[in-house]
Amino acid sequence: MFIKDYISKDFPCFSLSDSIESARNMLEDFGYSHIFIKKSHHFYGAIAKDFLYEEDGGTLKDLEHQLERFAILEDSNVMDSIRLFYTFSSNVIPVINKNEKYLGYITCEDVFQDLSRYPLFSETGAILTIETPARKYSMTEIANIIESNNSKFYGGFISFMSDEVIHITIKISNENLASIDSTFDRYDYRIVEKYYSDEKSDLFKDRFGFFQKFIEI
Repeated sequence: MFIKDYISKDFPCFSLSDSIESARNMLEDFGYSHIFIKKSHHFYGAIAKDFLYEEDGGTLKDLEHQLERFAILEDSNVMDSIRLFYTFSSNVIPVINKNEKYLGYITCEDVFQDLSRYPLFSETGAILTIETPARKYSMTEIANIIESNNSKFYGGFISFMSDEVIHITIKISNENLASIDSTFDRYDYRIVEKYYSDEKSDLFKDRFGFFQKFIEI
């Protein structure tokens, strides 16, 4: 799951001397949210698509003040890209080496397709966020509660953390949801959010919805 295994190389890195029109044309072909800029053979930054349509002509130099500095190193884990996609409202991230040379890019779609191979994202199931005091947090205990009710624990992550409390968002199979609710209550866990109402209700089945919840942490 390293970034270097997912790099695409067909999207160029522009120079500040290139025309805004040429950058717009390229974005229309690819459908990405940003273009990338290089300066003196090094990656310089990215410019969001919307800014390219605020100028009738000129060069990218005219938009230099709109540059955003974000990129990911080729040796990073795919998971490291998730926060960048969310923070910069981007569907594409430039990939650089340690010398800040532009190597190519990865897309949100590439990352989602990779993550969708894992049960946390691929399996149909129920999703809930539970709260526990920070001092007693134990993912092992949470998994044991799920499995003791003959349900499957597909995985989870910390979605909020403070000195006092921790929120954990988990994905579980559909079995015995009402009894899981009761067991969490008995062990003093508070259910903050849940994507089911009872065992006969329609369950949350949208994989991309869970992926988006994951990137919001």
